[in-house]
Parts: sequence; C-alpha cells; structure tokens
Amino acid sequence: MVDLRVELAGLELRNPVVVASGPLGVSLGLMKRAEEAGAAAITLKTATLRPREGHPNPVVYELPYGLLNSMGLPNPGAEEMGRLISEAKAVMRVPLIASVAAQSPREAEEVAERLRGADALELNASCPHVRGLGAELMDDPQLVADIVSALRSFGRPVFVKLSAHGDWIGVASRALGAGASGLVAINTLKAMAIDVRAKCPVLGGVYGGLSGPAIHPVAVRVVYELHREFPDVPIIGVGGVETWVEAAELILAGATAVGVATALRRGFHVIGEIVEGLRAYVAGEGLASIRELVGAAHR
Repeated sequence: MVDLRVELAGLELRNPVVVASGPLGVSLGLMKRAEEAGAAAITLKTATLRPREGHPNPVVYELPYGLLNSMGLPNPGAEEMGRLISEAKAVMRVPLIASVAAQSPREAEEVAERLRGADALELNASCPHVRGLGAELMDDPQLVADIVSALRSFGRPVFVKLSAHGDWIGVASRALGAGASGLVAINTLKAMAIDVRAKCPVLGGVYGGLSGPAIHPVAVRVVYELHREFPDVPIIGVGGVETWVEAAELILAGATAVGVATALRRGFHVIGEIVEGLRAYVAGEGLASIRELVGAAHR
C-alpha cells in the first residue's frame, strides 16, 4: 500500500493535491465536485474586505502554452465569503484554506475575522495585476511580516503566497520570522498580449497573470530555492501542474503539497489522474510513502 498522506502545518491531507486559489473557490458546488474528484484541500478565491467587481472584459486570453488572466481579484467580499465557508464546512470533509488580500494589518484582521470558519489562511502577496494588493506587498517585507502577525492572532496556520517577481527569499524570511506556518509558490507571472490587428492590449486590465505550462519551470526553481533556504518549512508548490509529472517535480524540489488551478479547465478528472499518477510513481520507486520524496532532488 502506498501512503499519499501529508501533513501541512497541522493540516492532515489525504494526498498532496490541493486546489489553488481561483474562480472555483466561490462556488460550493464546484468545491464539492473537486473534493469528490480527490482534492485533499480547497483554497478559496481571494477575499477582500469589501466586494470587488474586478477589471473590465476581456479578462481571460488563452495562449498555446497557458492562460493570461486579468480578473482583478473579483469577489463578493469577506462577509459573503465567510458565509460560503460556513456552508461548505457543513458538507465538506477536506480542509478549507481562505485566501486574504489586504493593504494593512488592521484590514487583514477585519477580513480574517469574517473568515473564521476556515482551517487555514493564505495571504495573497503575489497577484501581479492589482494595484495596492498582491505582489505590491512584496515591495515592503516589513508590511508582509506585520500582516502575518495580525493573521496569526486567529490561531490558524498562515501561509504566504509568494510571487516569483522580487526578493521572495527575503520576504519569506521576514514572513516566517513573524510566525508564518508555511509558504505557497508561485502565483501567476505578470505578462501581457497585444492584438496585432487592433494594435492594442488584448486584456481589459492591460496586464495579466500568466499561468499554465509556461510558468512551471519557474515554479520548480522557486520551490527548490525556498526548500534549500528553509528545509523544515512546508511549501505548497503551484504553477503549471497539468499531470502527475509536474506535481512530482515540485515535490522533489521541496513541496509538501501541490496546487492545481489552470489544468482544471479540462475537468475535475484531472485531480484524480494526478493523484493516481503519484500513487503509481511512488510504488514504482519502491517507496511506501510520498513523504520520502519531498525535497529528494536536494539529496
């Protein structure tokens, strides 16, 4: 028997596959389907204190090697997201990770107060296309640390989702020093596309976040470097996980768990395929537990 269970800062996961924060995380029905497909935890859509409409259309543009999105963090606000968490906890059995966006420790506390039902909190310090939120936080490592300290007061594990832009090692160090329980790496990469006929940016928000296969090697590198610097810190590796192979790469680089998002455009069956592929891989390596492979590329 192959044991796929992992422990993530106190969260017991039945396997390493987590749904990363994204549009799926505002629908109870979709979250339940992801759980039934094999997901071991669900990360909700990033919540801001007040509702956000996001950027004007078009907000998604498909490329041969991934997706560009300029959603602009649309969400119904922390109050409504808190109600969604309460409803989800009544019918779901896997951990729920609430994603928080805030510009100050006080604002983060107000958001987290409304998301109290979540099993863990994830600070979005990496969205590349929203002013004053997301990746702009990484320009101020002390602010990230102060927000982490505020979130820690709620007694839940706190993960910090890092961007591959900027000094992620320095920001991670400050966040961990402030009490962060783990790291998530990476988010989308800031990018854009231009319509050569219209001679203007394709996306309504001009800039977007590139996700999918194109960013996977970047994610592997960042996870590898984070694990090298902080070998005892749990990491959720995110970026271009389409099959079990990419998931295994991130685990070998040092990730305890892996996040899946863009690949779900093909259907929820992708989750089960990744889980079963990892099971076969571990068995084929003659190992009893997937935990033996975490960070194995460093040995």
